[in-house]
Amino acid sequence: MDEEYSALLKAQTWHLVPLSPSQNVIDNKWVFCLKCNTDGFIQRYKAPLVAKGFHQHPGVNFFETFSLVVKASTIHVILSLVVTNE
Repeated sequence: MDEEYSALLKAQTWHLVPLSPSQNVIDNKWVFCLKCNTDGFIQRYKAPLVAKGFHQHPGVNFFETFSLVVKASTIHVILSLVVTNE
């Protein structure tokens, strides 16, 4: 957990701001996981910090959502164009 926390601080993941009474604070928690190799032995302990986003309310905490996801077919088309025009 210390390694994960140090990495978050080093990357300047967040900055502290004063709490406004009109804003809803979203809780977070540490999720402890084990990363094992192919033999089943523990390779690394992982502890990502995750936000409890299910406490957010539409129209209060956010107004729209989006996901930066690309369809596999789009990647196939782009790669085929690159290979064809190279």
